[in-house]
Amino acid sequence: MADQSRLRAALRLIEGPQTIGRRPKFWAGVALVLACACAYPMFADSYDVGNNVYFFNWLFMAMGLSLIWGYGGSLSFGQTAFFGVAGYSYGVLTINLGDAYGLTLLSLVLAVGISAALAAVLGYFMFFGRINGVFLGIVSLSVTLVLERFMAQTAGPQWAIGSARLNGFNGMGGMPSLTIPWPGGDIALFPDLPLYYLTLALLLIVYLALRMLVNSRFGNVLVAIRENPERAEMLGYDIRKFQLVAFVIGSALAGLSGVLYTSWGNYITPASMGMTAAALPIVWVAVGGRGDLTTTLVGTLAVLIVFQMLTIHGSQYALVVMGVLLVLTVLAAPRGIVMGIVDALGRLLRRKEAR
Repeated sequence: MADQSRLRAALRLIEGPQTIGRRPKFWAGVALVLACACAYPMFADSYDVGNNVYFFNWLFMAMGLSLIWGYGGSLSFGQTAFFGVAGYSYGVLTINLGDAYGLTLLSLVLAVGISAALAAVLGYFMFFGRINGVFLGIVSLSVTLVLERFMAQTAGPQWAIGSARLNGFNGMGGMPSLTIPWPGGDIALFPDLPLYYLTLALLLIVYLALRMLVNSRFGNVLVAIRENPERAEMLGYDIRKFQLVAFVIGSALAGLSGVLYTSWGNYITPASMGMTAAALPIVWVAVGGRGDLTTTLVGTLAVLIVFQMLTIHGSQYALVVMGVLLVLTVLAAPRGIVMGIVDALGRLLRRKEAR
């Protein structure tokens, strides 16, 4: 009975008021998409599978930014800082420790923990220092650009941590891919097929866990802070603690993106923390609809695909199109283009039911 009650409580959180999709049809659609995603590698070549792993890697950062910005109301331009810190940490750890005995998984956990610790320190000074609004974005962007400039000048032989050379602007390479310890020998999560299924499974777990989080008491308070921080504080909530926890979780997810990206490409550069890289997650989340995890996922995936196509066939226009897309979203669909489509479909269905 206790297990059943806990299961019912978990289901209530997954289908709570802070997320769209609370009907069997929605979950049937999710199951269909998941089944198609699982079957996709059987009909695609290795390049396309690896390319989809690349797309999946960025979705963790997008969901983290949705938590910080969409649900918490704190616009952070610093997510790529945690992406880069975790990626470089993974590179340093794996080059020094190696990939035997599943040490790459330990390196993954430690690298994400380092990015979360940095977020905790930075977030403490920002939120407990009462930095908010546009100034929070400025501070987080400044930290990102400082880290990018610092890593770009680490080209000399003196810039090494153990056996790992940072290599300055050229970036760090040669780190091993993720491996899983197994009695008959470690399983390398590369080529891309094993990594594809691992990343897909992590996406599903993180998505469901975040749905439960934003529909819990914590998520309800976070949304109340977004809507009216003064009122939430007058009701007795220490809004700084809620903002800090959301910031750390979202930044840890950005760090997870960094580790997965680095292990996928065996390479990371300071450009991953530059101005362009810092601005793109804002576009992804804004276009999808920052106030919901599902629309964030759909919008981010769509924008990533379009951006890659533009980069391949017309690289000089890719960033211009992204900028125009952001402006159009802010002016015409402030809740997000995907969220606007969902709202329009919802109104259409209600009209049909009313008839």
